[in-house]
Amino acid sequence: MNEALFFTNNLWMMIATVLVFIMHLGFSCLEAGLVRSKNVVNILFKNVMIIAIGILTYTLVGFNLMYPGEAFAGSFFGFAGFGLTAPEGEAIAYAGGAYTYWTDFIFQAMFAATAATIVSGAVAERIKLESFLLFAMIFVAISYPITGMWHWGGGWLKELGFYDFAGSTLVHAVGGWGALAAIIILGPRKGKYSEGKIKPIPGHSMPLAAMGVFFLWFGWFGFNGGSVLSADPSAVSLVFVTTSIAAAAGAVGAFFVSFLMFKTHDLSMVLNGVLGGLVGITAGADLMGPTSALMIGLIAGGIIPLSVVFFDKIKADDPVGATSVHLVCGIWGTLAVGIFGAKAGLSQLINQFIGTAAVGVFTFAFAFGLMYALKMTVGIRVTEQEEDEGLDIAEHGMSSYTGFVGS
Repeated sequence: MNEALFFTNNLWMMIATVLVFIMHLGFSCLEAGLVRSKNVVNILFKNVMIIAIGILTYTLVGFNLMYPGEAFAGSFFGFAGFGLTAPEGEAIAYAGGAYTYWTDFIFQAMFAATAATIVSGAVAERIKLESFLLFAMIFVAISYPITGMWHWGGGWLKELGFYDFAGSTLVHAVGGWGALAAIIILGPRKGKYSEGKIKPIPGHSMPLAAMGVFFLWFGWFGFNGGSVLSADPSAVSLVFVTTSIAAAAGAVGAFFVSFLMFKTHDLSMVLNGVLGGLVGITAGADLMGPTSALMIGLIAGGIIPLSVVFFDKIKADDPVGATSVHLVCGIWGTLAVGIFGAKAGLSQLINQFIGTAAVGVFTFAFAFGLMYALKMTVGIRVTEQEEDEGLDIAEHGMSSYTGFVGS
C-alpha cells in the first residue's frame, strides 16, 4: 500500500466522520422544530446525551460486539472483549492500509448513536428522560451492534449474500423498529387521538426543521461517501451523485403524493421526503446509476405521506415521522438492492428480504422487551400534568425561549 494513498484514504475517512457527526446537529434541529416549544430543551438534551452515550457504550462493548474478528465469521454472535485495543505493528497494516484502527472506531461510533436518535424523535413529548436514556444506552450497546455484526462484522447475513452498503436496514430500519416498539408501549400523546379523530399537533418551528434536514443532507455525504471506506475517486463520486439524486427525487415524490392526498403543499412531508430518499438509497448507493437512484428516491418520497397516514390510523403517534422515514423507507431501500442496480435479481431480492426481516424481528423484539421492562420497573411515561406543562419545565426546570410568550 502506497503511503500517500494511506494518508489520503485515512484523511477522507476522518472528514466523513465529521460529516456524520454533523448529522446529530441535523437530527437535533429537525426534532426540535417538529415538537412544541414547551419540549425543545428536552429534545435537545436527549440528542446531546445520545451522542455521549453512543460513543461511550461503543467504546466499552459495541465496537467489539459488532466487529469481533474472523474467528466469528458466519456466526450470529461474537465478542472480542471490553474496551479498545489497537493491533500491534504499523498503523498502515490495518484494514489493508485504507485507514487506522482509531479512524475505523470513531467512524463506526458516529453511526451507532444514530439508531437511538431515531427513537428519540418518535417518543418525543411524553417519555421520562431517565427511562429514555436507559433505553438508549442498552439499545446502542447491545441490540444495534449484534445485528450490525451479522453483515458488516462478517456474520451470517454476510455469508448469505445480504447487502447493505451504509445502513438502510442496519442503521435506519434498526432505529425505526426500535421507535415503533417504543411508541406502541408508550402510547400516543394526550389528545392526539380522541373521539375517533386524529388531531394534528404541529411543531413549533418549521424553519428549524428545514435547517435540520439541510444539515442531514449535508452530513449524508459523509454517511454514504465514508462507507466506501477509502478515498477511491470513482466510488466516492458515484455515491455522492446517487445520494443527491435520491434525496432530490424523494422531495419530488413526497411533493406530488402529499398534494394528491391533502390538496395542500405540506412542508413537513417534503422535508421527510428528502430524508426518505436518503434512507432509501443508503443500502445501495454504490451499486446504482442515476436512473435507479432517481426511482428509488421517488418511490421513497411517495411512500412518506402514505406511511404517515397509516401510522396515524393505527394510532402509533410519531411526532417527527421517524417510523415512516427510517423504518418504512429503510425496508424499501434494502429491498431495492435486489430490484435496481448491479445486484438486481430474484436471488438477491430474497436475500435482502431475509436480511431485513431477520434484523426487524430481532430488533423489534429486543426493543419491545426492553421498553416493557422499563415500564414495569422505573416507569416510562410522564404524568398528564407534566405533559400539559411541557417537559422543559417538568424535567429540566427551564424554558427553551426564555422571555418570549407563546401565542
